[in-house]
Amino acid sequence: MTKPSVVIISPALQDANNGNWQTAQRWAHMLSRQYRTRILKTWDANQSDDVMLALHARRSASSIAAWHAKKGSHGLILALTGTDLYRDIHTDTRSQASLDAAGHLIVLQELGTQQLPKQHHSKTVTIFQSTGTRKTLPKTARHLNAVMVGHLREEKMPQTLFEAARILKDEKLIRITHIGAGLDENLAQDAINTEALCAGYTWARGLKHAQTLAKIQRSHVLVHTSKMEGGAHVIMEAVCSGTPVLASRMDGNVGMLGQDYAGYFSVDDAQALAALLLRCKNEPAFLDQLAKQCAKRAPLFSPASEQSQLLRLVEASLTPKVF
Repeated sequence: MTKPSVVIISPALQDANNGNWQTAQRWAHMLSRQYRTRILKTWDANQSDDVMLALHARRSASSIAAWHAKKGSHGLILALTGTDLYRDIHTDTRSQASLDAAGHLIVLQELGTQQLPKQHHSKTVTIFQSTGTRKTLPKTARHLNAVMVGHLREEKMPQTLFEAARILKDEKLIRITHIGAGLDENLAQDAINTEALCAGYTWARGLKHAQTLAKIQRSHVLVHTSKMEGGAHVIMEAVCSGTPVLASRMDGNVGMLGQDYAGYFSVDDAQALAALLLRCKNEPAFLDQLAKQCAKRAPLFSPASEQSQLLRLVEASLTPKVF
């Protein structure tokens, strides 16, 4: 018996090595025992599949529209991954059409549904992304190692990190490593300038995933400064590596770390981020508190939980609705 086919539409493929690609690759693997899976950037009506799992309402809009024109909402799942949830669906007609077309919607953290029009709530599920639990690697006692992971683009607000690094430039016991490709030329130049001015700040550019994970594991804290995020992959990687997080207080981060997490700073507040880094350096009890809070959230990001929810949703999308 031929297994049903699932096509995953991802705005980014392997060469981008970003969160969308990692999600697409992981979901393809999780579904592969029950379904034939493949990952494409675009889909057209000449192709034949049983389920479409599309990432991003705007960037996958043409594929979603082609599916809907051929098959309606049956078998059509849309995962809202970040800028589409917190920007595009509020202003962009193609993104709004994608919401209407989908038979099922996925948000990646527990506050995501609040962004959706009420008529879509009943077809929306929260599926936390997952990563395997990793051994917490030894961390130096000589200084505080902080790491930020994210390509240099406006949504990630790297300017907040640059400014915090400048505030802390005379702190010899705080080291900040910034991992991410310079997608925005102006932000890349800002990183270069910050590196020249601040001995404790290093822009490592883009690294391979394994190298990035090792750096997260050996750091005392991960810094995440985004102003817009659907559910950052790197946060769960840090949490499941035993590395606590300092994060901007915005829904995508709060929906992953919880409302009462102690490691938040306001979006674009470099002074607050710098103060938290100083607390992590000077107050071992505070760093321990963050680690314990993150450990309580870690079970949300288990592969078994993500896989079971994903399989249930794909199965439901294959079941014809009875009216």
